[in-house]
Amino acid sequence: MQEIPTKPYFMRAIYEWCTDNGYTPYMAVKVNHAARVPMEFVRNGEIVLNISFGATSGLKMDNDAVAFKARFGGVSREIHVPVENVMAVYASENGQGMAFEVDLGEASAAPAADEAAAEPVKPVIGLAAVNSKLTPVEATAPQAEVKKPEKKSEKPSLKIIK
Repeated sequence: MQEIPTKPYFMRAIYEWCTDNGYTPYMAVKVNHAARVPMEFVRNGEIVLNISFGATSGLKMDNDAVAFKARFGGVSREIHVPVENVMAVYASENGQGMAFEVDLGEASAAPAADEAAAEPVKPVIGLAAVNSKLTPVEATAPQAEVKKPEKKSEKPSLKIIK
């Protein structure tokens, strides 16, 4: 019997964490022929979906896909996203959640009409990346030597401590 991947379990855990803390869970999706999403809202081959209880109907997150009904522009739509297409699940309020490695192959990716004019996508601060393969540096470096990148916010802030 083939082992079940951990990704769908992490997705459900982050969704539950968001709802338990009163946050709005969002799901970032890489769109290809297998994903059934409203194409008019897809940008650069990706879409971000609000998967909160109030925004969806009949949400089902199983080991193969995420399926639900949602309204887009007042029209009810059936959404079906294979687990392989999910790039991240996170809280919209603070960006905390988990990002996943997505490798759908270049041939299956949805073409973006304006790829040349596309702006670079800014990473969401607070997402933990899950990588199934260790790079040579990660495999040989001791944990104490691995440096975490500094968080950079868009607006500088000053915190006064008394």
